Amino acid sequence: MVCISFCNRCSRIIAVSSRWFESLAGSRAAAGRISYSVIRVSRISAWSSKSAGHLQTNASGFRQVLRMDGDTSKDLSTGVALPPPDDEFVSEKELESWTNTILPGQYDSYEGVIIDHRSLPSDASVFKKYLIASIAQWKKERKHGIWLKLPIENVKLVEAAVAAGFGYHHAEPAYLMLTLWLPDGPCTLPPNASHQVGVGAFVLNDKNEILAVQEKNGPLKGTGVWKMPTGLTNQGEDIFDGAIREVKEETGVDARFVEVVGFRQGHQCQFDKSDLFFLCILRPTSTEIVAQESEIAAAKSSKRSRSSTRVQR
Repeated sequence: MVCISFCNRCSRIIAVSSRWFESLAGSRAAAGRISYSVIRVSRISAWSSKSAGHLQTNASGFRQVLRMDGDTSKDLSTGVALPPPDDEFVSEKELESWTNTILPGQYDSYEGVIIDHRSLPSDASVFKKYLIASIAQWKKERKHGIWLKLPIENVKLVEAAVAAGFGYHHAEPAYLMLTLWLPDGPCTLPPNASHQVGVGAFVLNDKNEILAVQEKNGPLKGTGVWKMPTGLTNQGEDIFDGAIREVKEETGVDARFVEVVGFRQGHQCQFDKSDLFFLCILRPTSTEIVAQESEIAAAKSSKRSRSSTRVQR
């Protein structure tokens, strides 16, 4: 193992600790003259010094693993590189000894790997070791996208995953999904969900009265505007079920779905997602109106002229 210390401000190599390196450099004094210029190739590396002899030593037999910032090609002379972890350089022999620590998972239909989150080690240092060995193996197998699901109880493993090159894909209340693209070409992994789906319920009874509400919260609070019941569909919920549910929650009225009469698309909405909004016609099957206490200030059925009816999301 070769441990290298970098200056946090300029990324210059300020210390190298290894008998292996000293033997290659010739002396401790020579090792101390190593400059901050590091040639980064797959099987590292040549070291250059500021001495007149321009000491160069081929470090065959060692390979480079991912830097803390996930960028293996960053030039350390730019002054912005992050200090590497202690195990930035791992011997081939040591890496081969890790072959029995490949993370379990399954191959998908796109030459990818879905890591089994139920078998992840709980210790972050052990997980990091397993991940390095696993990535090396998957590269040999020419795998493409790696999917890593971290349940919320495994949040302490996130740092090691990001250090290995993984990036955030999406998050849910119970887990965080990270991905890693191994080939050199553009990443073709599917992105996270890009849209939210909303519904508006135009509830019309036999008296040609429409069901309308005033919101207790949000931009229409206190404006006196009457609007149809609206809301977002839940995950896995059909559009017609969402419209029926929103009417029941906001007004206490039971209703049946008739049809979708229109929709519109918007962009740059909540969390920068796009938005699909479906306008639905429903018929009430009950008459008692009970406004939802937490969200609705008032609810009623009334006849409205075409000119005075306002449709608000």
